[in-house]
Amino acid sequence: MEQRQLGGSGLWVSRTALGTMTWGKDIEEEEAADQLAAFVDAGGTLVDTADIYTGGHSERIVGRLLRTVVRRDDVIIATKVGHTPEGHRRGDTSRRHLLASLDASLRRMQVDHVDLWQLHVHDPDTPAEETLAALDTAVSSGRVRYVGVGDFAGWQLAKYATWQRAGQSIGRVPIVSVGREYSLLNRHAERELLPAVADCGAGLLAWSPLGRGVLTGKYRTGVPGDSRGALPHMASYVEPYFDERSRRVVESVCTAAEGLGVSPLAVALSWVRDQPHVASTTVGPRTAAQLGDVLAAEGVVLPREIREALTDASSPTVR
Repeated sequence: MEQRQLGGSGLWVSRTALGTMTWGKDIEEEEAADQLAAFVDAGGTLVDTADIYTGGHSERIVGRLLRTVVRRDDVIIATKVGHTPEGHRRGDTSRRHLLASLDASLRRMQVDHVDLWQLHVHDPDTPAEETLAALDTAVSSGRVRYVGVGDFAGWQLAKYATWQRAGQSIGRVPIVSVGREYSLLNRHAERELLPAVADCGAGLLAWSPLGRGVLTGKYRTGVPGDSRGALPHMASYVEPYFDERSRRVVESVCTAAEGLGVSPLAVALSWVRDQPHVASTTVGPRTAAQLGDVLAAEGVVLPREIREALTDASSPTVR
């Protein structure tokens, strides 16, 4: 699997990342072990989790599999912090919360450091200087190697990245990554975030590159009983892409796939993967077989004409 430089940093990551959002809920540990083993065997390195995924169970499973399935040195562990869905506000990036949460993540995964630590959300109630100083402390203490951000607007990324860049001579650490949903069904990142990513020298970690599974074509004739869209707790996550525009985009993807003799998954994933400033695409397969389909798409490169046709077909309406 191709390895790509993450922003302007010295960290290189696999261009496909293994997402673990549902490990411990929809995906049992045995299945997760099979996925991780296959992913690493294929050359994958970037494993994405977060402190809130399945109430911390995702991190616990990742930690156990680092001792039983793969070597810690074979993977890049990326986790997130700051999202507080059970708290009195949406996010908390105070020094107190960040550093306590980092220690909790390390305990759950039973590791002494994480490779990439990301602010899951922007917290408007905490001064940026306090938040960023906590990131510096995490790196200088050896508990974190690199830092990034998640669901940020372009101006928020620019503010944080500029502050850090201005103080690199006194030990401030650069923002090397931004995580955002990005696919043929959701191109909102192109409005302001991707220009900011380019200007700040960061890399985009694109999640849900398959349009929450819709771009695989599995929902063309209805909702399969074994799909995420059929699960009560996931249906509302998938349903926004059942609209007429999405249907047209999916048909364009399927037409391209038929012409190329590859799967719709391969077409949709390749389009995102080779967009400018995309360092990695995060996929969250439910089964080892689905992961196999993703890995089989590694060699697919879209011809320029088809790439441009898909870009046109998914414009100008941008979510």
